[in-house]
Amino acid sequence: MRRLLISVVVLLVPATAWSTSLNVQVEEGQVRNKPSFLGEIVDKVVYGESVEVVKEQGPWRMVNTPRKPGGWIHQSAVSESSVELVPGSNVNAGASGKEIALAGKGFNADVENAYKAGHQQMSFAWVDNMEKFTVKNTDIEQFIKQGGLREAGL
Repeated sequence: MRRLLISVVVLLVPATAWSTSLNVQVEEGQVRNKPSFLGEIVDKVVYGESVEVVKEQGPWRMVNTPRKPGGWIHQSAVSESSVELVPGSNVNAGASGKEIALAGKGFNADVENAYKAGHQQMSFAWVDNMEKFTVKNTDIEQFIKQGGLREAGL
């Protein structure tokens, strides 16, 4: 009887009781509608904000934010460690979401500077200009749809 009672109690406890809380470790994290960098941004979270993990899929975490339940954020934007703003500290000293994405592809300021140092005869002015260029997510989604593009494995 006691075993049955314990089983019933365990089944009645909501799954959120076992959820994990993570902290945003980037200046601005993007919460997307699907576990992909191509997913539409449905919310943004900021440095130090907490999110509740609902489930995991590879390097992506489905999270509930204070404003939006069930969005996806890349694991590189969050941490189990406590992240706090300290008066007088500089949030910009941390990595941005863009920098995290580039680092995941092998790019960072050190790699770029080493490449520039080894190729001094080259002008990087156009690369610098391209980095300033932004495209709206709605335009990217339209491009993907019109081009019939699909993510690998889909």
